[in-house]
Amino acid sequence: MYDIIFISYDEKTADANFSDLKRRFPLAKRVHGIKGIHQAHIAAAKKAMSKLFWVVDADAIILDTFKFDHQVNNWDEDCVHVWRSRNPVNDLEYGYGGVKLLPKKLTIEMDVSKTDMTTSISNYFKIMKDTSNLTVFNTDPFSSWRSAFRECVKLSSKIIDRQNDIETEHRLETWCTIGSSKPYGEFAIAGALAGREYGTVNLGNDEMLSKINDWEWLKNEYCKYGFPENTLE
Repeated sequence: MYDIIFISYDEKTADANFSDLKRRFPLAKRVHGIKGIHQAHIAAAKKAMSKLFWVVDADAIILDTFKFDHQVNNWDEDCVHVWRSRNPVNDLEYGYGGVKLLPKKLTIEMDVSKTDMTTSISNYFKIMKDTSNLTVFNTDPFSSWRSAFRECVKLSSKIIDRQNDIETEHRLETWCTIGSSKPYGEFAIAGALAGREYGTVNLGNDEMLSKINDWEWLKNEYCKYGFPENTLE
């Protein structure tokens, strides 16, 4: 078994999701409140005792069918493994928000200047066929907007290494058009549209694209689109 590390920051359902995870997997550990996506994962890597470790995001609800029992061959120990996740707003299933299995040493040494954390760890990357969890990011207006904005900046700016352009365009269009009837779906679509615009305008501008990893900047950007501050909490 590899260590399971749950990473949370300010997500409203984080405590409940961690409790559910601990009920099934009592040895799961938690990293909480670390500012910065890269820094939080580095802290998780340092907490892990195994050569590879599982990462569970705070908004993840693990499916009953997922067992954290995958074993990596010696020649794959430098590879980032990402399982699929189901999006509750638009029903997409791909690596966004999925459980990850990361190499400890390479995670600690990752290039923190790159916008997309997952693809900055290793030159070897593998998408697994199974679905690991639901990514329930749509718990309030800001969380829904923020999650969709960040993902659609990545999709529209093509910063994710080794992506398939046809798949990327399909996912981007789905984020931007589907799910308005779901809880906070209108905020997710608004965030997706804003993210698509921001990613397109800042194509190739690493400095501007990296701002999506700054939670305070994201709050300001959200308010710039006319959403009231009282929906931030």
